[in-house]
Amino acid sequence: MVAGVSGSGKSTVGRAAAALAGVPFIDGDDLHPTRNVELMTQGTPLSDDDREPWLDAVAAIARDHAPSVVACSALARRYRDRLRDGAPGIQLVILDVPEEELRRRLESRSGHFMRATMLDSQLLAREHPEDEPGVTVVDGTRSVEALAAEVAALFGRAVD
Repeated sequence: MVAGVSGSGKSTVGRAAAALAGVPFIDGDDLHPTRNVELMTQGTPLSDDDREPWLDAVAAIARDHAPSVVACSALARRYRDRLRDGAPGIQLVILDVPEEELRRRLESRSGHFMRATMLDSQLLAREHPEDEPGVTVVDGTRSVEALAAEVAALFGRAVD
């Protein structure tokens, strides 16, 4: 699973890593219920209650389509724990990107329901992993090619 806040590159890196690893790519954003997308489009942050069915859907697809690369924000430890409970053995790679770069990326993209105005709520919800099993944090400002190669290698070891 490739994780991080909106704008960190999880979908872009995830697609490239999946192609390198020869496995399917699944974008967790596509699994959000319509209500969640409507809330985020309106600039309303999701609550834990809003996220629970979505996290369960992401865990189920990760479990049922292994091996694969799945993009999912997985902002807080409780969310990552829920994902691990639903899909034991998943490996998470968190793309760490400075706030200024995240804002620049979000302000320059179009066609996505997640707006730059929502970044603050994601940064508030984000928890850096402390001694979490199966979590690797990488510098998300590196090139997509370098990140994809690193992620593919990590996932390659996980499925061997």
